[in-house]
Amino acid sequence: MLLGSELRKYREARDITRAAAGHHIRGSESKISRMELGRVGFKERDVEDLLKLYGVTDKHVIRTLTDLARDTKKPGWWQEYGESLPNWFQVYVGLEEAASRIRAYESQFVHGLLQTEEYARSVISSGVLTPTIEVEHRVEVRLRRQRHVYDSTDVRLWAILDEAALRRPIGPVDLMRRQLEHLLKACDHPNITLQVVPFAAGALAAEAGTFTILRYPDFELSDIVYLEQLTGSICLDRRSEIDAYTMAMERLSVIAEQPSQTPDILKEMLSDL
Repeated sequence: MLLGSELRKYREARDITRAAAGHHIRGSESKISRMELGRVGFKERDVEDLLKLYGVTDKHVIRTLTDLARDTKKPGWWQEYGESLPNWFQVYVGLEEAASRIRAYESQFVHGLLQTEEYARSVISSGVLTPTIEVEHRVEVRLRRQRHVYDSTDVRLWAILDEAALRRPIGPVDLMRRQLEHLLKACDHPNITLQVVPFAAGALAAEAGTFTILRYPDFELSDIVYLEQLTGSICLDRRSEIDAYTMAMERLSVIAEQPSQTPDILKEMLSDL
């Protein structure tokens, strides 16, 4: 998806049609469409030919994108969970795995990368009836995603949580107590910044809904905005869309309590329990 997004950006900058691009690589308009949507793998030769057509001469850009084309052929660890994970969520896990900075606003639940195992299991198993094996697979995936953040010095997580998400009861009181204590420990982690939006912030906090912005270590690659729905997800990569959500994240960081206040807020919530 990242690679397709970049190729589309360069094609549109030169005002080249998908049909012309497809003909150039001995393909079709629909092939270019599938490539740009990240729905097919890539041949390095096709990527090199398209970049040449699009007038891209920067050797660093060419190397970055051909490396991405090579990586599309490698299976991700999350694919071993098969049908337990919807295809649309497997796409997200791959995008998250490659990101160096994860910025997220969560209004409903504690963010998945900050959940305890029992909290995650309670959230995943509630609502739609899900077979036990699928629940356990999804919990395993969530915990592996967390380890990627906690064990790496190259990934940073900046999470802004609505007070409602922290106060919403999930399971018994002891479960919530352990979840809040887990967040308290996360505040000391060097890779994690945690802020809380208080109820007093009013309607402004709910304006954008829950979303995640992913940034990549190579700044030639654009950010991705991820929006999750009940039966699917949307990934936004156009500059105007990214800018809108980036501004929303900035506004949320201003109306939220400062990260230094988060431990005291969590301690107060623990005492309320």
